[in-house]
Amino acid sequence: MESLAVPDMREKREGVDAVERALGILSAFTEEAQDLSLAEIARRTGLYKSTILRIAASLEHKRFLTRSGDGTFRLGPELWRLGSLYRRSFDLGEYVRPTLRALVEATQETASFYIRDGNQRVCLYRLNSPKSARHHLDEGVRLPLGQGAAGRVLLAFTEPEDASHAPIRDAGVAVSRGERDPEVAAVSAPVIDSAGRLRGALSISTLISRFDAAAERKLVEAIVPAAVSLATRLPAE
Repeated sequence: MESLAVPDMREKREGVDAVERALGILSAFTEEAQDLSLAEIARRTGLYKSTILRIAASLEHKRFLTRSGDGTFRLGPELWRLGSLYRRSFDLGEYVRPTLRALVEATQETASFYIRDGNQRVCLYRLNSPKSARHHLDEGVRLPLGQGAAGRVLLAFTEPEDASHAPIRDAGVAVSRGERDPEVAAVSAPVIDSAGRLRGALSISTLISRFDAAAERKLVEAIVPAAVSLATRLPAE
């Protein structure tokens, strides 16, 4: 009777360790550190230089790393190819819509996500409040950039040289009352990805008649962590 081969768990573990070390080497590169010496990779990963050289040879062969004449390493073109494939498959709405749903469930008000387009802001995604008296929004609507909490957030984080928006940048949130519509109030926070790029403004809007101090505090306490959480899940562009 033919015997079944029993997997060597030590070999399996060594294979997993090698993959984790390779990923650790790739993760050592950042926006600020795109060229790394062998010594710097060793410092950042805690790996022996001999281990790094062995793994780097395989990564170079598969074009995940390149090595220059002075011995420094850079990320290779294969990562760009894979990143391009991922970006083409990436749907921002898959990340934003669950956040909007959670905000509406928590606040019972209208939640939306805006981007800047020239001198206007565009509502890319929204989920309206379940209340009969509510601020109703349609996806795709264009609104003034300088009015409303979301518009002012987009201005503050796309025009950093404008000192008038510094309080919004410092607070990380904007509040508006009747700026665009006399019956509407809103709070908004920026969504800034891991590369430091503004991806849009998350917003909660309500009728100004029920926007007292307690309501404002509740909406601010909901929007800020929601924007941060969404930002951490978005891949850098």
